[in-house]
Amino acid sequence: MATPVTPDDHRLAAELAAEAGRLLVRLRDRLVGEGAPPAVLKAEGDREAHELLMRRLAEERPDDAVLSEEGRDDEARLSAERVWIVDPLDGTREFSEPPRIDWAVHVALVVDHRPVAGAVALPAIETVLSTAEPPSLPDRPADPPRMVVSRTRPPAAATFIADALGAVLVEMGSAGAKTMAVVRGEAEIYAHSGGQYEWDSCAPVAVAAAAGCHVSRSDGGELLYNQPDPYLPDLLVCRPELAERALEAFARFGEG
Repeated sequence: MATPVTPDDHRLAAELAAEAGRLLVRLRDRLVGEGAPPAVLKAEGDREAHELLMRRLAEERPDDAVLSEEGRDDEARLSAERVWIVDPLDGTREFSEPPRIDWAVHVALVVDHRPVAGAVALPAIETVLSTAEPPSLPDRPADPPRMVVSRTRPPAAATFIADALGAVLVEMGSAGAKTMAVVRGEAEIYAHSGGQYEWDSCAPVAVAAAAGCHVSRSDGGELLYNQPDPYLPDLLVCRPELAERALEAFARFGEG
């Protein structure tokens, strides 16, 4: 039987996401002051945040496995009872384009393929949302609903769903920032198809589910993590009252 999650795991996820976020804010300020180009901001942000999270997890949870976007994938995680899945810097492009704020840090704990604790830091606005103190969805959604999409490559499925629901598109960077926009009441829907991995959605999904959002694959199936292949290309995060219509639109898009 897998080791259960403890209240301290929720606290640790939030603490580590916040700590990495503070490091990234200081790093970006310093590099911008030195006139560093975007490529340097991207590389150093990924590297330093990854090193911090790996070091702190080794200190705090030495018996747990870790899957990081910036680390080497160790197949030992597949037989581990507890696996931390982290994205040290989600939205690297946005991080490298100050003063953009739509980038994030993701820290999540997975047990039995499911995220049981998680935190998403939005360091540029000094905000951390986590399962330690789950946020609550606003009482009333906007009408028409707002759908967050990539500002550089909106997937065709998202625009199809937006048309079906009469939603207004809101462009945004990081997957974590998009998901937290739904949690924070700045949008109602985040639908994605293609080009994501487990670290892109694991922590955001943990927080969104704890907040009362609908979270699923594009076909309504469960989002499962710590798989042999970490490619996890599609998801739907939305207010629960919009889930049925959004999933129907996803299905129609697939049929087309």
